[in-house]
Amino acid sequence: MSQKPEAPHHKDIDALSGVETTGHEWDGIKELNNPLPRWWLWTFYGCIVWAVGYTVLFPAWPLVSSATSGLLGYSSRADLQQTLAEADAARQGVIGRIAGSSLEEIMADPELARFATAAGNSAYKVNCSQCHGTGATGAAGYPNLNDDAWIWGGTVNDIYQTIAHGVRSPTDPDTRYAYMPNFGTDGMLDKAAIKSVAAHVASLSGLEGGAATPEGAQIYADNCAGCHGDEGLGMAELGAPDLTDPIWLYEGSLAAIEAQIHQPRHGMMQAWSEKLDEVTLKQLAVYVHGLGGGQ
Repeated sequence: MSQKPEAPHHKDIDALSGVETTGHEWDGIKELNNPLPRWWLWTFYGCIVWAVGYTVLFPAWPLVSSATSGLLGYSSRADLQQTLAEADAARQGVIGRIAGSSLEEIMADPELARFATAAGNSAYKVNCSQCHGTGATGAAGYPNLNDDAWIWGGTVNDIYQTIAHGVRSPTDPDTRYAYMPNFGTDGMLDKAAIKSVAAHVASLSGLEGGAATPEGAQIYADNCAGCHGDEGLGMAELGAPDLTDPIWLYEGSLAAIEAQIHQPRHGMMQAWSEKLDEVTLKQLAVYVHGLGGGQ
């Protein structure tokens, strides 16, 4: 019985290199049928072996409600929890020292001061930046914490008192409280007198429109000097701001001064001791004091 002869196999040989091609061609470019390099093949095989070993030793394959745990029993979650526990244990020693130290002792200890400043920075961003700004530069009605003008005093203990008990807090009996009379709405001064004393106050800091007149000076002496001082330098113990510097809580203009005398705006800051622990309050005080304007 005769066999059917096989069709002859014609290899396509690249004329330039003399290498057999795969038969694929794109835009006149032929694909050569070169074998893969040995080093590449062994690397590929090694990766396969390594991957199989990894999936056996470590968590890898997802199941219905969990995953394979691996022969080594490793858990990245457990490793993270251990690392956090170690970090927390290291922190507790410093936190304990801060809790048992006065603010002056914290600032005198380089390690405690450094830790308190860093922790206070974090606490500031979470609790204070919404009003005073991320850079603590403040805004209209919210004091700048970087300058050296402090309504209630800028020592670290003054700052702690303000943070802990707030200003005009309705729930803290130890809150800071200052009140400026409604000279206009309560009829204590007429419009002409308000304009005269406002011009006098504006002249103390060199504001445009300011004018130091005997009449304005007398009205100031009779109604304002008791809190702001004869020279307008303010009194921190009363929460009365300095009127001679160019720093204004709301707006530095003659019209704004007239409006404040006519019917003053009174800001409010909550008592943070109701929300934050003692250590965090100390850390915040140290941080704010170190911003550059602390006394």
